[in-house]
Amino acid sequence: MKSIKDLEEIRKRTLDTINLRKDQSGIRIVVGMATCGIAAGARPVLLSIMEEIEKNGLSDVIVAQTGCIGLCKLEPIVEVYKPGEEKVTYVKMNPSKAKRIINEHVMKGKIIQEYTVGAEEK
Repeated sequence: MKSIKDLEEIRKRTLDTINLRKDQSGIRIVVGMATCGIAAGARPVLLSIMEEIEKNGLSDVIVAQTGCIGLCKLEPIVEVYKPGEEKVTYVKMNPSKAKRIINEHVMKGKIIQEYTVGAEEK
């Protein structure tokens, strides 16, 4: 970036991307990034998710961050929202589990039950 014009061009491209995402009905992945999540390792989980999405060229997946989800002892938490399906909440995540979620749940539709909040409560 060398000038205000360059900055404005970056801003325009970013806004165009954001506006396109609003119209999409694709998959949304939400990572808990409150203090509890960050302390438990949410940042490497988020980065792993984003890297795996980029590596696989998934353009219909939106990654978002949120504050406290309310299950601090189960952090890092990742929620996956797929159109027409119930939300899936994954708990005690790490970067390798996050990659598996992208490859199996997001790409192939297979929920990884042993990582879910339901499996943790048993």
